[in-house]
Amino acid sequence: MIPVDIKVKNNSIPDEPGVYFYYDKNDTLLYIGKATSLKRRVSSYFNGAHDRKTEELVGKIARISYIETPTVIEALVLEANKIREHQPPYNIRQKDDKSFAYLVITNEAYPKPIIMRGLELSRMGINPLLPPPGGGKCRRKADNRHRVAEHEKFLHLFGPYTNAKSLRTALDLLRKIIPWSTCHPGQKRPCFSAQIGACPGVCIEAVTPREYKRVIRSLVLFFSGKKTQLIGQMKREMTRAAKNQDYERAAAFRNRLFALEHIRDVSLITREETAEYLSTENDYIDLNGRIEAYDISNISGTSATGSMVVFESGKPVKDAYRKFKIKSIDGPNDVGMMEEMMRRRLARVSRGWELPEVMVIDGGVGQVRRVKDVMRELGVSVPVLGIAKGFDRKQDRLVFDKKDAELARVATRGKELFQKARDEAHRFAVTYHRVLRAKKFVKKV
Repeated sequence: MIPVDIKVKNNSIPDEPGVYFYYDKNDTLLYIGKATSLKRRVSSYFNGAHDRKTEELVGKIARISYIETPTVIEALVLEANKIREHQPPYNIRQKDDKSFAYLVITNEAYPKPIIMRGLELSRMGINPLLPPPGGGKCRRKADNRHRVAEHEKFLHLFGPYTNAKSLRTALDLLRKIIPWSTCHPGQKRPCFSAQIGACPGVCIEAVTPREYKRVIRSLVLFFSGKKTQLIGQMKREMTRAAKNQDYERAAAFRNRLFALEHIRDVSLITREETAEYLSTENDYIDLNGRIEAYDISNISGTSATGSMVVFESGKPVKDAYRKFKIKSIDGPNDVGMMEEMMRRRLARVSRGWELPEVMVIDGGVGQVRRVKDVMRELGVSVPVLGIAKGFDRKQDRLVFDKKDAELARVATRGKELFQKARDEAHRFAVTYHRVLRAKKFVKKV
C-alpha cells in the first residue's frame, strides 16, 4: 500500500505499462522508472525490505506521477529519453554514468544502430548525458566540444538505458518491423539477415543510401518517442505504393504496420523488474547478454587462425561467429596472435560490431594482460576473463582482475557458461585451421 500522505496522480495507479516519476516535498524530481505494470511496480517500493539506497529514496517520496504507454517497449524508450532530459539524482547516481548503455546511429552512407557504453563515448570526446539537441543551449565551451564530437561521429544518440539487455531485446523486436542493416556494401552475396528479410540488402547494394536513410528515419522516430508519427508515415507509404500498383511493397508496409501496432513485448523488462532498480548487481555484467569467446589454433605457428564465437541467453549464435587468419605473426606466439585478432575485432566496433558483456580468452595471465593493453590503447572497456587450461574442466583456472568484485561474482556464477563458450571457440578455431592446412597441402601437391 502507498502511504496516504503521498500524493498520487489521479489518486490511483493503473495496472498498465508506463513510466513513473518520484518527487520530494519540494517537488524536485528524484527518480524515473519503467514498468510492465505501473501499479505493481510502484507498490513494491512500499512493501517488504529494500536495500539502503531504496529505503533512502522511499523516505523522500512526497508525490508520484506517471505516464501510461501502449507497450512496454515504449516505456523503455520513454524512460531513457526522460532520464536524459531531467537527469534525476537517484538515476544518475545509482551507477557510474559511463556504464549506462546508449543507442547511437552512425554517421555514414548506410547508417547503423550500435549499442555503446558511456565509457566508450566519453573516450571519443562525447558527453552522452548532455541534454539532446533542442533542449537548450550548451552553457560551457566543453559542452559545445562534446556536441561537435557527437555530431561528427553520429547522426543520433539515445539513452541512457539502465539495462543493455533490454535495449538489445527491443532492437531485436523492432528489426522485424524496421529491417535495418549492420553489414557493409560491396559483398558478392546477400548476408544471412537479408535472406530472412531482416536487412534491406545493403550488403549487395539492393537499396540506395537515400532509400536506406528512410529506414533509419523510421528507427529514429521510434526511439524519439514518436510512434504515432511513424505509423502515419508508414500509412502514407502504403497508400502511395498501392496507388502506384506496387502491391508487394504496399503489403510489406501493411504487415509492418500491423506488427508495430501489435508488439508483443510483455517480457521485455519483466526480468529487470525482479531486482531493485537502485541495485547495480544485475546491470554491470548480464550473463544472458552477449558473451564472446576467443581461441587461437596453430601447429608450431603455421596456418595460425583465430576464432570468435558469440553466446546470447546462454546459447551459441552461430551467424555471429567470426574467424581470423593470422597475418602478422610467424612462429609460435599465442599472445601476439591474440593481440592481432583483438585489434582487428575491436577495429570493427565503428563498423557495427557491438561490444559484449564480457570477453572470454582461452589463455592465462599473458593473454589477458595483452588484450587489456590493446583495449586501453583503443579506448575500449569490456570485462576480460581468461581460462587457463587444467588437467580437466574441474582444474581450469579463471584469470581476471580480482579487485573487480562484480567480475569475481560473475566469474564464479558463470564459470560453466564461460567454459562452454571457450570450448566452442576452440572447436571453431580448429575446424578453420584444418581447412587452411588442407588448402596449403593441396597447393604443395
